[in-house]
Formats: sequence, C-alpha cells, structure tokens
Amino acid sequence: MARVVLVRHPAIARHWQGRCYGQSEVGLSLDGRKAARAVAARIADTELENGGMVEIVSSPLRRARVLAAVIAREMALPLSFEARLKECDFGAWEGQPWAQIWATTGDAMMGMIERPDEFRPGGGETTFEVRNRAMAWLSALPHDDRTIVAVTHGGPIGAIRGTLEGKSVREWPGLVPGYGEAVEVSSSP
Repeated sequence: MARVVLVRHPAIARHWQGRCYGQSEVGLSLDGRKAARAVAARIADTELENGGMVEIVSSPLRRARVLAAVIAREMALPLSFEARLKECDFGAWEGQPWAQIWATTGDAMMGMIERPDEFRPGGGETTFEVRNRAMAWLSALPHDDRTIVAVTHGGPIGAIRGTLEGKSVREWPGLVPGYGEAVEVSSSP
C-alpha cells in the first residue's frame, strides 16, 4: 500500500487573509514563500532518508503549485497536477471577506457542516462533493511501496482524514493541519 503524505500549502498573501478564497488563484505571503523552502527541505530530507520511490503531486491552484514545485526541485523529481486535490469551490462567496458573508447570510455557512450533502456555499460545491473527489483520488492510487507527497488544501485534507478516521463532518475542521504542515494517511480507505 502506498504511503501518502498530505501537505497543506504555506500561508497565503496578506490581502487574502480573512477572505473566502476556495478555488481562487491566491498567491503566497512573503512568509509563505520562505516557509515553502523550509518545508520542501524538511520533506526532501525525510523522504530521502526513507528511500524508495517518491511521487510529487499537487493541486493545480497556485498556492499549492509553488510549494510542490520547490519540493520537486529539491528532490529532483517530476511534478504532476491533480484537479481532485483542489480546495472547495465556494462559488459567489469567493473573494468576499468572511465577515461580509456572515453579515449577508447569517450562519448559512454552517450548512457545510450541518447539511454536507446538499448545502452549496455561494452556489459552489457541497462538502460531500469535495470529499468524494478527494477520496476518489486517494482510492485510485497504486497499492505498492511508493510514497506520494501531495500538496493540497485544508478542505481536501480534512475530508480525507475525517473519512478515513470515521469522524463526523463536524470534526473535520479539527483535522486540518496548519499552513505548510504534513500528515500521513493510508492509501487504503
């Protein structure tokens, strides 16, 4: 069974902080760019120590691509992109401050947790649609001894971990690692 290391992208540009950005093309902050180099070095050191075949895959969104490219360069490996690793599509909410979304919709955003199979934030994706595509990617991985380093986003990581650990959707946000942090999961759901 493949060893899967999920890495959350580094910190985003300051002017996007406090906003809903989902699938928007968001750049990294200066600290995020510096962190990308440190995260890449740490992952490369760990994976080179472990030996074996390593693949680097990334969400195609820029904030993940930047880190994945640094990791791939550090390890002298090719990089591939996987759309199923994108963050949730928040539709019309994207780019808006969370405070404005709250002021306009009240606690409607709780629908992502309370009605994960039907609530579409801003007309975008349901929580379970994000889970389904992320789990489809995980299930399709080869079941051999390779390591897959996947740079992605909080939503897919929380959904994958929550599903594998049998947690309720309400617990998924607590399973999201910090910016630039890595968690290991099994490729066998």
